[in-house]
Amino acid sequence: MELILKQDIPNIGHKDEIVTVKAGYGRNYLIPQGMATLATERAKKIHSENMRQRAHKEAKLRQDAEGVVKSLEGIKLTIGAKTSSTGKIFGSVTTIQLAEALAQKSVEVERKNIKIIGSAIKEVGNYKANVRIYKDISTEIDFEVISE
Repeated sequence: MELILKQDIPNIGHKDEIVTVKAGYGRNYLIPQGMATLATERAKKIHSENMRQRAHKEAKLRQDAEGVVKSLEGIKLTIGAKTSSTGKIFGSVTTIQLAEALAQKSVEVERKNIKIIGSAIKEVGNYKANVRIYKDISTEIDFEVISE
């Protein structure tokens, strides 16, 4: 049975893919749960037209994401944190603070798209974070944690 997926399903496929599954699985689970639709000839034509239009929009989004990556290349962030006399931070530096620091540099990135490389930041020093701009477009930024 051929289906068009409406969302990502582990071990089956990604959204908008046409996949072949066993008839019972498709008829009894995927279609009733709203995860897929039947891939009839008419549905395939509509799907191909939608994908063609979406490809144009995605090319624009990718171009914008590349521009954001270029603007992030030279940025060095400084995050201030309250510390003890030994350099230990009270609490830790989070992705929220990184997103706010990027916003001050006029680069808007959601905090959920920022991953701090390594373990939690508990001391003053230099660190790196991975910033995902678009699906598979990401970059690393350097930041320094200083004592306030």
